[in-house]
Amino acid sequence: MEDTTYTKGIYTATIGIRAIDGGKYQGLVSLARDDGEDTDATLYEVEAVSENEEEALNEARALAHRILGEIEL
Repeated sequence: MEDTTYTKGIYTATIGIRAIDGGKYQGLVSLARDDGEDTDATLYEVEAVSENEEEALNEARALAHRILGEIEL
């Protein structure tokens, strides 16, 4: 699966998922700054557990949009 990324200014959010116990999935968002100073990404986890990969990816997508929407440039 190709990484899906969203950008706002110098910020890039990359979404993904991970399998967790019980055959369930959790969405993830990695947020990085592209300004050359802080190269460490921050990992955010979707609080809800999803029944399938597609649902987890949609939850991660929604979280990425919320995070980027709250950033003031």
